[in-house]
Amino acid sequence: MPRRINRVATVSLHTSPLDQPGTGDAGGMNVYIVETAKRLAERGVEVDIFTRATSRALPPVAELAPGVLVRHVVAGPFEELDKTDLARHLCGFTSGILRVEAAHDPGHYDLLHTHYWLSGQAGDAAKRRWGVPLVHSMHTMAKVKNAALADGDKPEPDARVLGEEQVVASADQLVANTAKEARELIDLYGADPARVATVRPGADLRLFRPERSPRRGGPARRRLGLPRDAYVLLFVGRIQPLKAPDVLLRAAARMLADDPSLRSRLVVAVVGGPSGSARCRPEGLQTLAAELGISDVVRFEPPSPQAELADWYRAADVTVVPSHSESFGLVAVESQACGTPVVASRVGGLCTAVADGESGVLIPGHDPADYAAVLRRLEDPAVHARLARGAVRHARSFGWDATVDALLDVYTGAMSRPTALVPQVTV
Repeated sequence: MPRRINRVATVSLHTSPLDQPGTGDAGGMNVYIVETAKRLAERGVEVDIFTRATSRALPPVAELAPGVLVRHVVAGPFEELDKTDLARHLCGFTSGILRVEAAHDPGHYDLLHTHYWLSGQAGDAAKRRWGVPLVHSMHTMAKVKNAALADGDKPEPDARVLGEEQVVASADQLVANTAKEARELIDLYGADPARVATVRPGADLRLFRPERSPRRGGPARRRLGLPRDAYVLLFVGRIQPLKAPDVLLRAAARMLADDPSLRSRLVVAVVGGPSGSARCRPEGLQTLAAELGISDVVRFEPPSPQAELADWYRAADVTVVPSHSESFGLVAVESQACGTPVVASRVGGLCTAVADGESGVLIPGHDPADYAAVLRRLEDPAVHARLARGAVRHARSFGWDATVDALLDVYTGAMSRPTALVPQVTV
């Protein structure tokens, strides 16, 4: 009889689940942690999420939802730090986690689930002290990112590669978003196939759903101040070279060069904030729009709460996800759930998130001319309607409840096996 799981310690060192996705280091991983934690709690599994405190004003403990606590651990200065600077504060962060557990009776946590390699480093030390299984989700991997760098992006450092290799070796179970990511863990990091499980992320299908309107985008466009007859192209996410929003802007410029009459109704909406290497030049995308002569058709918006984000998806004709690397691509699934087709790069998890030719179009490479040609083709009402119907059908298989079902199976399996211990490696 498998042991009941009562309480899980989730670790997200470098970004808080309370942060707004779409800027800084907050993105799909934040959404994943929040949505799975809430649904685990609904099933009677309490979740404590450990993250680094970035402000003195943050309370030591905050309730995210009934049964879900966010614990702010003091480690390093009270400010946002670049991920490359966080490794030096790992000891302090790990000590903070261990102190919380030490204040309770032994066996307070049944299992650790860490997210991103830095958290995995802290989780390895905690699992040794507590004698509980360590489940780890990479979300992104240095070796994969370095193989597909965008122009102007910096390669991930060797310290991260070594840290990831150590986490792969020490985790009792690795959770991959897609079968492709599972293969990368095995082929690039030497993971034991028996310890790799594929669990697809999801979308909140109660929130992200098509608009109830005879004319697509009507009420949502009114709320967002968009013309009813506009052709709206949408980018959602962190503005950084990896996500390649510049490809959409260059494609839009190409579309206008090919058909100047389109200028009167084309709207390119960019919803997100600067992240990664773009933080040092946050105005870079606006400068590019001006250089391309399309500032009049580009609308820059800050990161949006989930309800407003659903309006953006419903208001758009097409969501464009031209990333150079993507472990999954929650934006693609959320958009399709709203009935909006996706044009995306044929990379990583996007090959799972988008059904090519059915719910959207996958494009090999990042040539703006290729994107422009596809986006012009989707102006055809018949083509768009077919893909919009396919988008809703495809997204129905990506609910968070299915994700949590699979995660609970992973947790139960990890708890039924002896905890793996390997020699520690200093990063």
